[in-house]
Amino acid sequence: MKKLICLIVAVVAGMAAFAQTPKEIVARMDAETTAREAEGYSMQIDIKMPILGTMPSKAWTLGDKTRLEATMMGVTVITWSDGVTSWTYTEKTNEIEIKPDDPSDNDSDLSVIDDLDGYDISLAKQTDKTWTIRCKKNSKNTDKDAPKSIEMEIEKGTYMPVSITAKASGVTMIMRDIRFGGVTEAQVTFRPSDYPNATIKDLR
Repeated sequence: MKKLICLIVAVVAGMAAFAQTPKEIVARMDAETTAREAEGYSMQIDIKMPILGTMPSKAWTLGDKTRLEATMMGVTVITWSDGVTSWTYTEKTNEIEIKPDDPSDNDSDLSVIDDLDGYDISLAKQTDKTWTIRCKKNSKNTDKDAPKSIEMEIEKGTYMPVSITAKASGVTMIMRDIRFGGVTEAQVTFRPSDYPNATIKDLR
């Protein structure tokens, strides 16, 4: 019995040496996604708002270019951006609005936490395949625009995000179906020839 207990203690001690904290898991996910951003990626984004309901959208990112398709109350809007200029097409009015791009609106980094010290990070649950990490904004975080809470489901082994849910001011944003690679220039580049009959509003 004594020998068995010593063996168990040794195994537990060995496993503890490889244990990761939730903060380390999130940092590893951030590093892995940043390393793969050059491949381009796509995701489904659902934004839930009080009274208005859920706005489903799809985003594609490749380098500095991003395309976002969103639908709300039957109206579909498509926005392309390249870091310098943005083009927004409204299907209902058949209009295209061109204006200078706002870099703050086009952060392609999948990490929704800029400062890990600004959140209390804990392991909410785990399965054989994933960790679910919960991040709660703390008093060190003085950014009024930062989400109050973030929950991430992260795949074990790859450290790739399965889904990311952020909540702020009554609005919930869920990023899911995150896929790296396969994004083409055609998907993220605005081409006027695709909308020959649209009305152009150039606000640059």
